[in-house]
Amino acid sequence: MSRTGVLVVAKAPVPGLVKTRLMTRFSAEDAAALASAALLDTLDTALSVPGASVVVSLAGVIDDAVGADDLRERLSRTTVMEQHGDTLGDRLDSAHRDAVATIGDDAVVMQVGMDTPHVTVEHLQAGIDAVTADGGAALGPAADGGWWGLALRGARGSDTLPGVPMSREDTGARTEQALRDAGLTVHRLPDLSDVDHPEDVPAAAALCAPSSAFARLAARLVPAVS
Repeated sequence: MSRTGVLVVAKAPVPGLVKTRLMTRFSAEDAAALASAALLDTLDTALSVPGASVVVSLAGVIDDAVGADDLRERLSRTTVMEQHGDTLGDRLDSAHRDAVATIGDDAVVMQVGMDTPHVTVEHLQAGIDAVTADGGAALGPAADGGWWGLALRGARGSDTLPGVPMSREDTGARTEQALRDAGLTVHRLPDLSDVDHPEDVPAAAALCAPSSAFARLAARLVPAVS
């Protein structure tokens, strides 16, 4: 039976360096706090996937981040690896390879970012299960045309990511086509919305558990969310 893992690709939530598009409505500190809460919830979800190792591909310095103490505690239960590569596609490819090298050859790894605090254990497990069944890929489309998650076995197909234009309305479609062109069957996971803009905050918080870090913070920062 293949080993399984969850790969969280994240950036240290340092004010002024993360979620800058939220700063049209929120302060740099509050935008970073929302990013920190989203990362904390994502780590909690990843750590709850049965039998899965958790690897974090991290950019930046956690000591400089909002909520550093809580994040350090969660990260202590994971394997943290530094991101490397010139482009986002390069970094994602390297992160998948690093995760497999850490978890074990032929491991099934479900990758997720830190923009979907409402992601559930069931979402992550669905990607792992789909790839475990046939060795293809599982892709989670995002509402903005990108994607929120990608499951691969043994990092097969990750080498297509550097060639896909990222952060575009057709990134999801291009990623799916690149994986298919590489000979992989692609299973689609449920669509999720990223938290990129101020209006995304209450929408995502409404989908989170009320006790989650993101929902509790959003309820304080956005009075309409309660």
